[in-house]
Amino acid sequence: MYENEALVGAVVVFKDVSERKNAEDELSRVRRSNERILAAAGEGIYGIGIDGRGTFVNPASVVMTGWRPEDIIGKPVHDLHHHSKLDGSPYPREECPIYAAFRDGLVHQCDDEVFWRKDGSSFPVQYTSTPIYENEELAGAVVVFRDISERKRNEQELQQVYAEVEQMKQRLEMENVYLQEEIRGGHDFKEIVGQSHAINQVLNQIELVAPTMATVLITGESGTGKELIARAIHHRSERSDRPLIRVNCAAIPHELFESEFFGHIKGSFTGAVKDRAGRFELADGGSIFLDEVGEIPLNLQSKLLRVLQEGQYERVGDEQTRNVDVRLIAATNKNLKTEVENRTFREDLFFRLNVFPVEAVPLRNRIEDIPLLTRHFISIICKKLNQPEPRLSKANIKQLQSYRWQGNIRELQNVIERAIITSTGNRLQFDLPTDNPGLTAKAQTSVLDEDVAQLPYSEDERSVRDRENILLALKLSNNKISGANGAAEMLGIKPTTLASRIKNMGIKE
Repeated sequence: MYENEALVGAVVVFKDVSERKNAEDELSRVRRSNERILAAAGEGIYGIGIDGRGTFVNPASVVMTGWRPEDIIGKPVHDLHHHSKLDGSPYPREECPIYAAFRDGLVHQCDDEVFWRKDGSSFPVQYTSTPIYENEELAGAVVVFRDISERKRNEQELQQVYAEVEQMKQRLEMENVYLQEEIRGGHDFKEIVGQSHAINQVLNQIELVAPTMATVLITGESGTGKELIARAIHHRSERSDRPLIRVNCAAIPHELFESEFFGHIKGSFTGAVKDRAGRFELADGGSIFLDEVGEIPLNLQSKLLRVLQEGQYERVGDEQTRNVDVRLIAATNKNLKTEVENRTFREDLFFRLNVFPVEAVPLRNRIEDIPLLTRHFISIICKKLNQPEPRLSKANIKQLQSYRWQGNIRELQNVIERAIITSTGNRLQFDLPTDNPGLTAKAQTSVLDEDVAQLPYSEDERSVRDRENILLALKLSNNKISGANGAAEMLGIKPTTLASRIKNMGIKE
């Protein structure tokens, strides 16, 4: 303080700042507390100024990214860890949701992007960019993020499980459709019926090849039971707990062969409205039966050969190579050697199929099995038609054995079913052509013997024959004359007529 320009003293002005000091200390304490909280946080946290440069980095972010505070603070954050997308394409700043927060003042969240580490690797992140205000002005943003690599792995594994479940569901649906078709189609017998030498040879071959993985080629005429042989091989194999998938190659349109065999994906062709598994995929772990294999188009035979040799294929319209483990059983009524010579069948595929050939025997070469087969079919057909079983006579058997069965067992079955439907009473009458020039030598001899037997009988011979015939009928009917299964019905005469003849011949009942 001055007086007449001379320093005479001083004025002291003071103010109590205890409250402000306390406030500053409290602010410093809160700041340190917040810094400790941010440092302890498991999520990564960045502070970003309005210019996009880093202002704060917590330790968790350093652990996740490798970028230290000196690498981030004062540097453009986007250029360090958010510069590219997962596929490597550039990520412009203008599209960055983190920077958008301090441009539009909105909170931005994202969980389908990646951050790039200092070492050049990347990891999937979930982040939230929240705008920061200072004096009611946008001042930057705080970014909180976490590494979601484990979550993404779990999601991928879950998607893989869902895909496998969906694939299994489709496979089970296809198997169910296939098995329903098999049930509707029905099988007339489960086992091969017969005791002839020819059929025993076939059974021996089945026993030999069934336990192996060898490809089997069954040849033979139509109706000889090739499918039955295939089923017998499958059911006696180690794959019997899986279905035998049957494919009738003769019934598939040319343009659908590949899809039927190997499946297709949605949109691969007109009408492919969803993914579909093929027959080989359905047979995975089991067996597949290619009936009429000679009908497979030449251009598809190479793909079939690849499946047999390498166990690999692709669905129609798909680039993914799939593996399959199947046992192949094929059948044909064609001479594949001739087809090879005519260049309509690949020679290498023929050799691959013909590993273990089995010939289905035509019925005319096993006529001794006709009685067994006939009784078998009568039992099955009568159950199906809910009818009582009619009596099968020796004359019926002789008639069936004398016919040359061009349609083989299938024709025999049809003839028997027709006879059962049209039968009256307990007698069977088979409707077979009388002019049968194609008889076997054995049957021809039988017919010649029958022709000799048709010479006229003398009266005494006729009486003896009639007596023997009545005695046989009485024996078979347990001396029952009238009624169902009685002797009169067997002989085709009235009971009163039979009773009169018994009395006249002196036959004792």
